[in-house]
Order: sequence, then C-alpha cells, then structure tokens
Amino acid sequence: MTLEQAQEKLKQYGQEHVLKYYDQLSETERQSLLAQIEETDMSILAACKNRGELTQKGVITPLAAMQLDEIEAHREQFTQTGLDAIKAGKVGAVLLAGGMGTRLGSDDPKGMYNVGITRTLYIFECLINNLLDVVRQADTWIHLFVMTSDKNDVATRAFLKDHDYFGYQAEYVHFFRQEMAAATDYEGRIYLEEKGKLSTSPNGNGGWYSSMKNTGMLQIVHSAGIEWLNVFAVDNVLQRIADPCFVGATIERECAVGAKVVRKSAPDEKVGVMCLEDGRPSIVEYYELTDELMNAKDENGDPAYNFGVILNYLFREADLAKMMDGLPLHIVEKKIPCLDEAGNPVKPEVPNGFKFENLVLDMIHQLDSCLPFEVVRSREFAPIKNKTGVDSVESARALLLENGINL
Repeated sequence: MTLEQAQEKLKQYGQEHVLKYYDQLSETERQSLLAQIEETDMSILAACKNRGELTQKGVITPLAAMQLDEIEAHREQFTQTGLDAIKAGKVGAVLLAGGMGTRLGSDDPKGMYNVGITRTLYIFECLINNLLDVVRQADTWIHLFVMTSDKNDVATRAFLKDHDYFGYQAEYVHFFRQEMAAATDYEGRIYLEEKGKLSTSPNGNGGWYSSMKNTGMLQIVHSAGIEWLNVFAVDNVLQRIADPCFVGATIERECAVGAKVVRKSAPDEKVGVMCLEDGRPSIVEYYELTDELMNAKDENGDPAYNFGVILNYLFREADLAKMMDGLPLHIVEKKIPCLDEAGNPVKPEVPNGFKFENLVLDMIHQLDSCLPFEVVRSREFAPIKNKTGVDSVESARALLLENGINL
C-alpha cells in the first residue's frame, strides 16, 4: 500500500490521525505502518455508535444435554462411528494457542508453561499426548492446526520444533496467526500503541475460522477431505481431543456442532452454559445468568442450566463457510495501552476504550442444531487460568495426578 492509498482509506473512515508521526518514522517503520493500515478492517469501527444494539440477548430456554448414562449405553457404537470418520481423514483439530502465560507469572506463550513437579511437563506436551492417544487408537495421523498470535507466533513455532512436536508428525502440524482488530477510544478513533503502530488486539475466540481462511489453512482442510474440526483451548490439560465417542455421537445425532460440557460444581460457577436462544442453540455467559435462570428446574427437578461449556467444540466445516459474514460483533470495554496527545506511552489504570471481537458462542447460535455432550469433569476439565486457587496450576496438577499422569 502506498502512502496515498493509506491516506485515502483513512479519510474514508475518519482515521487520518494514525499518520500523525509518519514523518518521524524510519523507512522500515513506515512500511510496517502502511501494511498494518492495509490489513486492518476499519468498517467495524462505526459499530461503536450502536453498541447497545449489539449485545441484546433473545429468549433463553433450556437445551438438554446428552448425559453420561446415555453416552455409556451407546459408547461402543459412537466410538466406532467416530473412529471410522477419523480413519477416513474427516476429522481435524484446531488448537487455540494465542495467549501468553502472564497470569501464571510467565513471559512465554501459555502452552510453554511447565506443569511438572519432579519432571518437565509442558501444557503443549499434555495436549499433544492426549491427541496421540487417539492417533494410536485410530492408527491414523490427524491434522493439527495451531492458532498463534502476533505476540507468540515465533516463540510457539520454535518451541514445538525444538521439542520435535513432542512426538507428533511434523507434516501434520500447521501454524496460523489469529487476525488482529483495531482498538479505539470511545468515539471509535483508533489508538496508536507506538508512533508507527496501531493498537490492536486478537479478534476473539470466534475469529479462528476466518483466520484459518485468510491464512490459507482451508486449502489444507479441503484437500485433505476434512469435514469436522474439533476446536479446543490451550489451557485445559486434561481434555480429550478428536475424541472418537464425541465425534461419533455428534455424527449419529446429525448435529451441526457438538459441545463438550461438564456438570456445574455450583449454580454460580463461572462457566458459560448451553441453552437455546430464540429456539436456536447458544451459550449464556455466567455473568448473564439471572437468579431466575440459575434456579430454574427441568422436568426432573434438576437445574435446567446445569451444563457448562469447556471450549471444546466439534464443528461441521461446510456449515462454517456459510456463516462468516453473519457473525455479530462484540465491543468490549478494556484498558488499552496507547500514546497520549503528546505522543507519550500510557498504561491506563481504568478502561479507556473498546476492543472488537467475534465469539465462538455466536458461531454456535448461527447453526440449527447442537449436541451438548457431557464428560466427567475430573477426567476432562483441568483449566489453568491462575497460578493458585480455583482453575489454577495447583488444581490442574492435582487432577493430573488423580488421572495417573506422572508429574
């Protein structure tokens, strides 16, 4: 992009101020800024003006989960159906690994964190070991797509390569970077993080598919004949990936998406829960649960909204291609490091603007059917959000030991 083209684009969206320091930049910095301007979707910035309309929820009603007793009764059948799909190359895995280990006291990518006690055992290693269980069971390699971010892409690639992908076959590991979205003040003006750099943030956990598309990953998906993508987050070290029983149940129930869920530990546990919204599958976040919803009962007298999602979903890829232009935008108030009017860097102590995200819950809401699939939380849910306390390194280590993992 030339300077003139950048000026024309910025004028169209009222963002001319981002070139304020252009004359002070080196030639390399200028080219980097122009490339960033070219790549940034500025059409979303106008959404600040009607922010209130974007977050309105529809009518929430319960969505029944397939519970453990039903799964056990059909486990052999579901597992065989899933294994058949995996052996036919129809299942791929997508690891959302763009985060850093900051809250764990680490400057490295989160997947590089060592959860071992007497030996080294990385989060990435735990996840790949779990996937290797299925590779051995199916006697078939599964394509693993690893989503990184601007902040951790180089380190993640180097780390996994240096560790020989923890035994995973390199030709089946594919990296792609999550796209970034501009961060703005309350008027929709893009902040500058540096004199030659826009302030940006990842485009949300619902941006993984568009990022796969725009980085060429879907060419691999389509050429390999992959029909189902199992998307999972980096921070749950016990989760089963490309789980044949889960895959088979979703296929046999003819659902567009499967969602692994766990029975909530308490009514107010901080997890999103599966539901129907205006008759379509959706997720209501824990902070959106009213007392009425929290205390609602189903026909058996059990809590009606009792199954929390663990960010492990199985999407039918053909459906995703149809929905990308229809995903709603979420505008989130955040503390955004930026330059002040004098060009000095500022780290705000209170929110000072907006970040723009797509969320995976909206991908589910675009689909006609969803299978909430219950798993035993002590066997498949060991999230690492904090260093100590609830959902921490400590609690994950205890669960790993409980499941026979040598630490």
